[in-house]
Amino acid sequence: MERLGTGIGWRPEIADAVEEMPGVDWVEAVAENVCPAHLPESLLRLRRRGVTVVPHGVSLGLGGADRPDEGRLSALAERAQALGSPLVTEHIAFVRAGGVLTASPRLEAGHLLPVPRTRYALDVLCENVRIAQEALPVPLAVENIAALLAWPDEELTEGQFLYELADRTGVRLLIDVANLHTNHVNRGEDPARALAELPLEALAYVHVAGGFERDGVWHDSHAHPVPRPVLDILTDLASRVAPPGVLLERDENFPEPTELERELAAIGTAVESGRTAARRAVDPAPGPDPAPTSGPRQAPGAGGRGAPGPDPRTADGTEPARQRLALAQTSLLSALVAGTPTPEGFDRVRIGVQARSLAAKRADVVAKVAPELPVLLGEGYRTAFLAYAQSHPMTGGYRQDALEFAESLLLAGKPRNADVRRELREWWLDRSGPAPRSRRPAVRVARAAQRVLLRR
Repeated sequence: MERLGTGIGWRPEIADAVEEMPGVDWVEAVAENVCPAHLPESLLRLRRRGVTVVPHGVSLGLGGADRPDEGRLSALAERAQALGSPLVTEHIAFVRAGGVLTASPRLEAGHLLPVPRTRYALDVLCENVRIAQEALPVPLAVENIAALLAWPDEELTEGQFLYELADRTGVRLLIDVANLHTNHVNRGEDPARALAELPLEALAYVHVAGGFERDGVWHDSHAHPVPRPVLDILTDLASRVAPPGVLLERDENFPEPTELERELAAIGTAVESGRTAARRAVDPAPGPDPAPTSGPRQAPGAGGRGAPGPDPRTADGTEPARQRLALAQTSLLSALVAGTPTPEGFDRVRIGVQARSLAAKRADVVAKVAPELPVLLGEGYRTAFLAYAQSHPMTGGYRQDALEFAESLLLAGKPRNADVRRELREWWLDRSGPAPRSRRPAVRVARAAQRVLLRR
């Protein structure tokens, strides 16, 4: 695996700072936020300097019951090629449910949700990973996610689940140590046990991020400083294997560049502490770095980007497993975003916490996608959107969600202020079509007629 070094998540808000940071060997960009035909100038400058750029996908839903969408795979492949990336990464998660397999409306989570660690879910995930590997021009690595809730009747630990996934598909692993900490707090899972069970030879790189705890629940916010327990898990990992790369993630609430640099330095210190512990374990006397302590066994899929061949466990097809997984995931997602009853075996309190978290995130992202809405609605935006979300599950992307929210307000005769309502109507009309509205007289007449109909 290519040695990446020290990296940071590239975001437009900190693009200038990232370019000036010393010691940054590579960056990771959210794939869905990058247009291959119009790459940000900051990323182009970094590439010209020899800085590696890795696209990190968030919407593929490899852990879902459906086969990966060809359009999303093509988009991910285009970004890898445009950026000259050595690999692409995605998540072991599901992000949508419903549809043909369940004969029910399609629901979008707008968030990464955990896959049940069961044999049937693993079969589906393995086949989905194989499909993705075949479609991508570079190796794929998949990331463990953070979770607020646990599936009932799971058959495998996280380490066992990831080991079998890597062994059966040859996929590389992106290990997020902050997510291991999250699952320790929220699900009582031991990070050391997970690391001991993982195939660390398949490690592509490592994520490090911050979060916060509220009412006994850890929220993986990517908006807070990296806490000491996360750095300690990174040290443990580095004592077992030399990470090819370590990257700091920060998605919002960005601090000053000097604070980010201090966090990168703390990450470097944590890695070095792990290497020092590994040296002492091998030889008390000073000497060169030892071989990775996880052992010399062959890495799963070490030979390249593809899978090691057809797996007899999925050769007969996964349709029954897909059907079973689809029903389970749709039931859970419906409880989270549509207010249906909590599925049997789940913790109702945790379902409530996750549901509120999803609604809050949805409101935040819509505010970013359509920043005019919180400006127009002022302090009432968040209350109005959360009320809307209770009875309107997201069925498409965030842009569509913003338009449907505005439409629902207008149809209800809101906001009460006529001037604000008129401005909101203009905003909705300008964006609800496939292209911005024309200024030609004939089009203005048609637009006026549309306004009259909308008032009715």
